[in-house]
Formats: sequence, structure tokens, C-alpha cells
Amino acid sequence: MESLDHSQLTIMFLSLGILLATARLFGEIAKRMHQPAVLGEILAGIVLGPTILGQVWPDANAMLFPLEGPNALMLSGLATLAVSLFLLVAGMEVDLSTMFRLKRVALIIGLTSIIIPFGIGMGAGLSVPQLLGMEAGADPLIFSLFLGIALSICALPVIAKILMDLNLFRSDIGMTVIAVAIFQDLVGWIIFAIVLGMMQSSQAGDGEGMSIGMTIALTLGFAGFMLTVGRSVIHRILPWLQAHTSWPGGVLGFALALGMLGAAFTEFIGIHAIFGAFIVGVMLGDSPHLRQQTRTTIEQFISFIFAPLFFASIGLQVDFVSHFDLGLVAIVFVLACVGKVLGGVLGARWAGFPKRQTWAMGFALNARGAMEIVLALLALQYGVIGQDLFVALVVVALATALMAGPMMQIALKTKQPAKFRKYLTANTFVPELALTSRHDVIQKLADAAQSSADIHGKKITDAVLAREAVMSTGLPGGLAIPHARIPGLKQPVISVGIIPTGVDWDSPDGRSTKLAIMVLTPDKADQTQLELLADIASTFNDPTTMTKAVNADSYTCFLAALNTKPEAHQEAVTAQPEPA
Repeated sequence: MESLDHSQLTIMFLSLGILLATARLFGEIAKRMHQPAVLGEILAGIVLGPTILGQVWPDANAMLFPLEGPNALMLSGLATLAVSLFLLVAGMEVDLSTMFRLKRVALIIGLTSIIIPFGIGMGAGLSVPQLLGMEAGADPLIFSLFLGIALSICALPVIAKILMDLNLFRSDIGMTVIAVAIFQDLVGWIIFAIVLGMMQSSQAGDGEGMSIGMTIALTLGFAGFMLTVGRSVIHRILPWLQAHTSWPGGVLGFALALGMLGAAFTEFIGIHAIFGAFIVGVMLGDSPHLRQQTRTTIEQFISFIFAPLFFASIGLQVDFVSHFDLGLVAIVFVLACVGKVLGGVLGARWAGFPKRQTWAMGFALNARGAMEIVLALLALQYGVIGQDLFVALVVVALATALMAGPMMQIALKTKQPAKFRKYLTANTFVPELALTSRHDVIQKLADAAQSSADIHGKKITDAVLAREAVMSTGLPGGLAIPHARIPGLKQPVISVGIIPTGVDWDSPDGRSTKLAIMVLTPDKADQTQLELLADIASTFNDPTTMTKAVNADSYTCFLAALNTKPEAHQEAVTAQPEPA
């Protein structure tokens, strides 16, 4: 049996370790900057690939990430496994019940926001294929079909995150957008599965593989069977697994094994493995017996290990500088935005939404993100598009994901609430305050804040104590939020103090205060102050978060305590929609 030799194994572990570590680091940096993690993960691959490392140290790039040979095959196989598992998770986020509850509205908006951009993309692809970057020798029909579906698909995980960040998820518009995105995910991936079959048939040549007609028939049959009979079978199997196997290993192993089997079947019939994994994910995610904790475990296992490896591997394949064509990027960006926004706006108007909400819906559905990148990578691998168009599609996918939230806020005239974490700094964190009165605590926190506020500590102390004289800011559970509006302050300043022995803050429950968070805001920023106070109270209302925060002995440990409470990432699959 052939196997990697000693040096090849060394390179394998070294390259995977560097790739994963860099992708996770850049992903975390992107999240700190309030950007999607996928942006940082792709950037990590660009840094390690031919774009930067290949220019600065080509020998290291060729050694770690070769383009041919056993290690190249290993990276390719791992990337395929990673993207298939990523699509398994994406499928689990598709809540069919949400789509069925809003079936009329989802159908109207879903069709217009698919047909219009699809028509624009396909028409442009047929009219000027060379201008848009069709690879020499590619089938013009396959290229135009691909371009149509690439411009009409959206990214459900990105859209759900944007809606939750804007506090719009459970609103009428939020649930409608989710229902439409679910519909588009299903329709878009089924259409693209057919296009994939055409790509593979074209690449295989005459007399090789299944006919395109047989591939399409088997694809539709597989999707129909899995979403009907398969759903019913899974609905009966999951309770038995949860009762008779260890948690979460039993269900986790079953889900991954089933996803791989689905991927193997669709690869066998001439469709890429990702489609089989996606349909299995939809089938699994739709079962009410799949516990929320299990969903989160599967999602974290894949999103923090396999997804970063896949998105980082994208940057290893193309030189993003030499293949960046500004004109092509601009053309694709305009086509993508016009088609998708126009389709969403017209559909929402037809469904009876107010004017501002129609524009917000159009911009929300314009977010593409990871899904379009996956499609573009497959088209590049099958020789349908060139590297210039691939780079353009990656840039447009990221740009539309980044602009969706701000454009929705502009359309709705809303503002994202202020978050206190944005204003935390190591310089204003004071652990282990050995003090006995709230006056002393306030004075110490004011001294810590004075350099950031550029205002003398005594002035801050006087303002906060004046506010305390009106009413104590002690809250139940050992938390106090002393605050004041300070004339001349340019932006909010927050200082944090931990008091292990506790001080009397006249709290409603009579408990000693062990965590004091001072909030200083400009004198005209009333709304910002209210939002910061509400955010702090909500965060530390969780007992586990509060306990870990009080026991934090460093700024890093305090930040870690804030991440104790799980994000509502899976809210998209559990929330009940309201009628639009």
C-alpha cells in the first residue's frame, strides 16, 4: 500500500498546522473588527499563497503548499472534505417549517429575486462571455448558466447573522427574509447541481460517465427522496440514537457519516459531493429531535476546524494581485447588486411590504458570502471560468456580505445599538480592588478612565458621585453600573473594577457588589448611554458570565468570561415566524 514518506508526512502536518493556525488567527481578528470570519480566513490563504508568500519566499510556498504531487493531492482531498462538511452545516440551518409558514410571501419574493438576477447573469454570459472572463474552450451555455446562478444565490448564514446583529431577526421583515433565503438555498443548489452535472459531463467527454439526462433525473430523485421519505426515517432514528448512544458522540458520528454517504452518492452520479452533504444537512436540521446542543456541537466542530481550512485553501490557488481586474470586478459587482436588489424590491412590493422594508429586503438578499465563493471555486476547478473572474466573484461575494447590514440600516433608518465591549480596554480594567466603600471604588475607576477620557479624574468622580446621590446604581446579583454624562467627552469610556471582598452599593437584593462597571458618555449622547447600560445589564444577567467575570484576574480572562454565554447562532432554525 502506498503512503506518504517521512518527509511528506512532516510537510503535511507542518502545512496543515500553519494553515489552520493562521486561518483561525485572521478569522478572530476579522470578528474583532465586526467583519465575517470568512474574510479573515480567505485573507490567511492569500498571505500564505502565491499572492504574498509566493512572492516573498517562493521556495517556502512551494514546499508547504505544492501544486502537484502527494501533498497537493492530500490538500485537495482535505479541502473537498472540508467544504462538504461546511455544506452539511449550511443545510442544517435551513428550516423548512419557516419557509412553509410563509409560503406565499417566500414564493413571490424568492422567485423574483432568483429569476431577475439569473436572467441578467445568463443574458450577460451569453452576450459577452469573453468580457466576463469565460475560460477558453468552455461551453458558453454552461458558463452563462453558472453566471446566472452565481448572481442569484444568497448566503443564509450571513443573512441570519446580520438580522440578529440589527435586532431584526424576529420581526416580520426578518422572518420573511429568512424564509426567502431558505427557498433560494434549496432552489439555487438544485439548479447548480444540474449545472455541475453538465460541467462534469462536458469535462468527461463523450462515452464517459452518465448521460446528463440520467444525472439530472437521479439528482432530482435523490433530493425528493431525502426531503420526504428520508426526513420521516430520520425523525424516527434520532430519538433512538439519543436514548441508546452516548451524547454527543452518537448523534455527531451518525450525522457526519450520513453526510459523507450522501456526498459519496451525489459524486457517484456526476454531481459534486457538496450537494449530497447539503441535502443531508437539510434533512437532519429539519428534525425537531435534533437537540440545540447537538446542532451547536456539530456547527462548532466543523466551523472552527474544517471551514477555516477550506476558506484558507482558496487563497492558495490563485494570485489575487496579478489576477485582480478592476474593470471585471466593477462589472460583476454592478450586475450582482442590480439584479439581486431589484429582484428583492419588486418581489417585496408585490407581496405588499412598505417602501423602506422593500429596499431593506433587497439589500439583505444581496448578501452572498461563502456560498458564492464555493460555486466560484468549483467552476474554476472544472475549467468554466478563468482566474480573473474567480477573483472578481470572491471580491464581490465578500463586498455584498459586508455592505448588506449598513445598507439595511440606511434603508430602514435604524442604528445598531451601542455595545459596551467596543469600548473596553486593558488600561481601564482594574482587578482586585481591595476597597471598602463605593466612593473609593468610583474614585479608583475614575482615575483609570482619565487618560482615555482626557479629563481629570476628580471631575469624573464628582460627576459620577452626583449621579449616585440621585439613586444608587447597584443592581441585583452583585453588579453596579455607576455612570455619568461628561461635558467635553468625545466618545464613551468604560472602566471595569473587580472587588473580591465586595462593597455595599445599596442594591435591591442587599448583596454586596463585586463587579463595578463605570460608563462615561458625552453629555448629548442620551441614547448611547441607555444602550450601553442595557447591554451591560443583559450581559451580566447570566449567572455563569457573572461568576467568571468576578473571578477574572486579568483583562484577557475578563474578555473570556464575556464569551461564556453562547451566541444565538442557531436562532435561525428554531425561531417561530410571525405572519408578514
